[in-house]
Amino acid sequence: MKDLIETALTAKIETAATSTVNAGIAEAGAQADKIVGTDPLPGSPEWEAEQDTDIPAQRQMAWQLASFRIQLAAGIDSTASVMSLRRFGATWATIGRAAGMTRQSAHERWGRRVSDMLDPYGVGMPPMVPNDDPTQP
Repeated sequence: MKDLIETALTAKIETAATSTVNAGIAEAGAQADKIVGTDPLPGSPEWEAEQDTDIPAQRQMAWQLASFRIQLAAGIDSTASVMSLRRFGATWATIGRAAGMTRQSAHERWGRRVSDMLDPYGVGMPPMVPNDDPTQP
């Protein structure tokens, strides 16, 4: 029995931890599919009806927001989700609302890390990222 305890206390667990987080992220996506729905099959009448509308973009943003909320509630690091939301055009106000906080609080929590990922060389954010930094006048 002592060997089992020692094994449990000394085993390398990094791969298991990463696998667990990845499974949680995948499940958050599956749950977001249930909440928001999925895209219609290309070529179907439903798909044709959505062409030239903003419904696909709305669905993608809604899916990202639902997945972000689920990940946040599950305690999963959601920095990558916030980065994705910003790339899809989500404002800090929308991200804050999804997280149950103000836009200022959302920016303080994720702004620096997201900025470092989206603008690693300090040359400016990609054009799709809203210019809504709450610390700027």
